Amino acid sequence: MSVQSISSEELQNVFAVGAGNEQIRNWCATLEAGQVIYFPRTPVPIPPADLETLLAGSQTDSRLHKNIAYKPNRDELTGVDEKTSPPEAVRELHAIMRRYSASVEEFLSRFLAPYQKRWTLDYASYRPIEEQGRDLSTRRRNDLLHTDAFPTRPTKGWRILRFFHNIHPTRTRDWVTGEPFAKVVGHFAPGKLDLPQPDGALAHVGKGIAQSVGLGKLVPQWKRTPYDEFMMQLHNTMKEDSAFQESCVREEFQFAPGSSWMVYTETVPHAVLAGQYALEQTFLVDPAAMVTPESAPVAVLEKMAGARLV
Repeated sequence: MSVQSISSEELQNVFAVGAGNEQIRNWCATLEAGQVIYFPRTPVPIPPADLETLLAGSQTDSRLHKNIAYKPNRDELTGVDEKTSPPEAVRELHAIMRRYSASVEEFLSRFLAPYQKRWTLDYASYRPIEEQGRDLSTRRRNDLLHTDAFPTRPTKGWRILRFFHNIHPTRTRDWVTGEPFAKVVGHFAPGKLDLPQPDGALAHVGKGIAQSVGLGKLVPQWKRTPYDEFMMQLHNTMKEDSAFQESCVREEFQFAPGSSWMVYTETVPHAVLAGQYALEQTFLVDPAAMVTPESAPVAVLEKMAGARLV
């Protein structure tokens, strides 16, 4: 796996120099190119009382901690059965997730200073369930290599940046990653990308891409761009292709307790094999804000297609 580790001392030194430091731009470029940025000691520490509540609550009340999502733009917590969960516990969890989301954005405002906050703050999540051995349908499985796409929240070419935090006190969170985005696309279309020429018919462009890589008949959904259609089909096809899952190149990494990492998950094929108790915050980032905008999947696919896809 292409992982760049950044120590607390390195961060402190670079931040002391200022947001325009060349090292910050280099880290941005590394992230955009498809590497994982790893912080052995998280730069977003969780208050001890919050951490205690998350871990204790997970062990004592599975109704409260099952599939928790926090929507910062609405200040809304979902995945909690408020009819059966103690109201004070729900309020406390809501406050914890609100604090976590804000603290991650505050850190990334400095770490990704060249972006100038040209992003949309998407969902934060708490993941208390053991990943290994989960009984899920193929398309929902996290242990199969995939690139991310949202079925109900099309990104229209904006990049999916995710910041993770392993809050388990003793266990690692075990990941695998695959080959670069362009190579993965090439796996499903080895020399057979019969992409249309630019003609302004964006829906036809998207359909042409999907058919050219053998992704089957595409039903247009007008709220989604051709880029979103392709990325959703790619996500599903990767997971459903057992031969690809068995033979593809992969690298393993174990993220230590108390560590954090960040990655563009629409770019990097990834899967989580084992681990329990994690926090995560998602951002949708404007590809035009990139230090290397040509590295964005939408730019890669549009170059291959010879047409705009968003």
